Amino acid sequence: MGIIKAAIGSVTGAMEDQFQDVVEPFDMGAQTLATCGRVKNRKKGFTDSELVSNGSVIHVYDNQFMILTDGGKIIDYTAEPGYFVVDNSSMPSLFQGEFKASLKDVWERFKFSGTSPKTQKVYFLNLQEVKGIKFGTRNAVNYFDSFYNAELFLRAHGSYSIKINNPLLFYANCMPRDASKVEVDDINEQFLNEFLEALQASVNKMSADGIRISYVASKSTELSKYMSDVLDESWTKGRGVEIVSVGLASISYDEESQKLINMRNQGAMMQDPSIRQGFVQSAIAQGLQSAGSNPNGAGAAFMGMGMGMNAAGGFMQSSAPAQQQAPAQQPQQAEASGPRTKQPGEWFCPNCGTLNAGKFCQNCGTKKPE
Repeated sequence: MGIIKAAIGSVTGAMEDQFQDVVEPFDMGAQTLATCGRVKNRKKGFTDSELVSNGSVIHVYDNQFMILTDGGKIIDYTAEPGYFVVDNSSMPSLFQGEFKASLKDVWERFKFSGTSPKTQKVYFLNLQEVKGIKFGTRNAVNYFDSFYNAELFLRAHGSYSIKINNPLLFYANCMPRDASKVEVDDINEQFLNEFLEALQASVNKMSADGIRISYVASKSTELSKYMSDVLDESWTKGRGVEIVSVGLASISYDEESQKLINMRNQGAMMQDPSIRQGFVQSAIAQGLQSAGSNPNGAGAAFMGMGMGMNAAGGFMQSSAPAQQQAPAQQPQQAEASGPRTKQPGEWFCPNCGTLNAGKFCQNCGTKKPE
């Protein structure tokens, strides 16, 4: 029992004279994994029967894998497009196509026992990449980042694609025997649970390899490879399916992880002297503005701020870039050479004796006497 490849001209040119039935696949959508064959009678058109009779012609299209079964057992198959005649008197032809010897071991496990045919059916499997399978982590996934030296938690959303790389395994282990059509949604619940488990393992592997958490979104290719390695045993060797690509649409962090990242990034920025000095100057300007609008009295507020500025003088000097500290010492050396005389518009603070030019004492905040 098997199939014989027919010449295209003999089928398309004189089909009604030579063949009673032609078997065509049901419509395959973008996420269709497999479908049964439907019988087209030369007189009645498409019928409701899925059973194939001896002498029928099976039409196999590009990127399809056809399996001829009897009572659920595989009796022949082909990975080559074209027309094939069902011949119950012949031996299985096994047109390997691109798969070559990779199906040999699986065929030995699932081949038909050789009894007389009873209920022959045809299945067509989709060999194209099935894309756009959505996924999202239900809970945050832990990720240890050596850069932040902390255990962070992220959530990921996106889509992935799969491809059938061993049709015989997929038929034997994934296809319900009474199903006329198998879509991704029909088997995705089990696949998605295993996919998310593999995602957790792959993310941990990326963490162990030292990839920063902020780079994960741009590492889709590496993530696909990690997941293929993780799912190789259960999917590729057990079900004949492989992960082709993983696309991350978004990655977000939980609240505590986001706070820690922001704090670490701010600390890294403050290591730059120019940024640190700008931050200090901005804080002083904001303090002056707040002191001027103090409802308890601007004088007292400026006095307290002046004391704080004196105490923070060492920090301000350390915050200034090294090239700016040398010129700042020249006026101090000039003042040390002798007492400076009072200039027009300047005044001595009656409280602390500091020489000032503004309306408030730069040391204690006392207001200039009228």
